[in-house]
Amino acid sequence: MKKILLSFALAFAFLALYAQEPDGADSTLVYTDEFLDTVKVNRKIVVNDYSLIGVQGGVSLAQTMFNPPRDQVFQVLPKHFGVSYIRYGKLFGYMPYFGLQIGVNYSQEGYQFKEDKETGVIPVLEGATRAVMDVVEVPALAIFHVDMAHFKVMADFGLYGGYRLDITRYGENVAEDIRTSFLDTDRRLEYGLKGGVGFGLVFNPVEFHIMGQLKYSWSSLYEPDYYSEYYYRFAYPLCIEITAGVYFQLTKRSGRSRAALRREAYESVYHPNTETK
Repeated sequence: MKKILLSFALAFAFLALYAQEPDGADSTLVYTDEFLDTVKVNRKIVVNDYSLIGVQGGVSLAQTMFNPPRDQVFQVLPKHFGVSYIRYGKLFGYMPYFGLQIGVNYSQEGYQFKEDKETGVIPVLEGATRAVMDVVEVPALAIFHVDMAHFKVMADFGLYGGYRLDITRYGENVAEDIRTSFLDTDRRLEYGLKGGVGFGLVFNPVEFHIMGQLKYSWSSLYEPDYYSEYYYRFAYPLCIEITAGVYFQLTKRSGRSRAALRREAYESVYHPNTETK
C-alpha cells in the first residue's frame, strides 16, 4: 500500500514540475526581434481617430419641386466637383463610428418641364422650358461609418449653405435680356438639407469613396409673392448627386507602433492562450 501511495506522490510531483513550463515549451528559449516581427497576430481592426482630405466629382440629377406642381423630367448635369475634409472620432468617447465633414462644392441645379399628356402643352417659367444654375455650396455633415480592413460603409446627413452664381434659361420664348441673367425677384442665396449613403475602398493611406446623396433646398428660386401678393408660389430645387472621390489619410487610420506590434507577437508566442488586445 505504501508503494502505491509513494508512486502516486511521485507522479503528482512530476506533473507539477512539468506544468511550470509554458505549454511544454522550453522556458529558456528566447525568440529574436527578427522572428517576432514575422509573427502574424490575428486581431480585429481598431479604427483610430483620424482625418482625411480629398476631392470628389460626379453628376447631379436635378429637378425643382414647384407649388403649384408642374410636370418635369430629371436633368443630368455633369458639373459637380469639390474638396472635403473629414474628421473621424469616437461618439461619447468609445464608439468609433462617428465623423464630421466640411467642404466646398461646385454643382448645378435647375428644372426641365415636360409636355402635359392631356393638354399637349409644355409649361414655361419666364418663357423658359428649361433652366440650369451654377451653384457653390458649403456642406457640414455628420457621418456614421462602419469599417473593415479594406472596406467601409457610410451614411451622412446635415445642412448646407450656398449661392447661385448664374443661370441659363432655354426656350424659344425667353427674352434675350434675361436668358443669362437673374431677375430682381429671383433668390440667389440658398440653404437646405443634404444626406446620403455610400461605401469606401481603403488602401492605406488612400481611400476611394462612392456616395449617393439627396440635396433639398429650403430656399425658393424666387420670391413666393412676386406674381401676386395674394397667391404664393414656391420652387425648391431637388438634386440626386452621385460622386466618386479620392481621399488621403492625414493621420494613421489603424494599427499600432512597431514596438506595440512586437509586444503582441511576444504575447502570442509565450502566452498563446491569452487573448491579445
